[in-house]
Amino acid sequence: MSTTKALLLGSIVLLAVSSGCTTTGGMSLRPDGTPGPQECPEEAKKTMRILRLHVGDSALVDLDANQIGSRRVTLYDGPIESIMQEGFGTLEGATRLYGQVWTSGPQVVIRYYEAHPPDGDKIPLCAVARLGDDQMRKLPESKPGMAILDGSVAAAFIVDAFR
Repeated sequence: MSTTKALLLGSIVLLAVSSGCTTTGGMSLRPDGTPGPQECPEEAKKTMRILRLHVGDSALVDLDANQIGSRRVTLYDGPIESIMQEGFGTLEGATRLYGQVWTSGPQVVIRYYEAHPPDGDKIPLCAVARLGDDQMRKLPESKPGMAILDGSVAAAFIVDAFR
């Protein structure tokens, strides 16, 4: 392969990779840094049907397993481990939810991709953390890459796609 062809091919690959601006799973970020739409994988949908988890089902969760019972919780961009306070579907309380946190927008976004029941193996699922009345809104003293929330509990809702 000639040097010119190799450089051209390398440039095309670099352009294709850099122009996508996506994260894992083909999800793109919005201009404010929050995650864009993302499909729930078929494997997770199938597992949720088997476990009798339906869109809209919810359970209270401690947002960060390391800050249970805190009046305020500090969350950072990246992975998160939450703990369910109560069961939903056939998942019992104390099930751990694993996902991702984004703090760049005005509100914290948490998407869960996996659950780990106390007496079982990890399973795929699709859920989001939500609270009404702007309770997932970052407090003013939050700095870039992190968010301080007034409270450490939210509800995890089952979804069939992330929007």
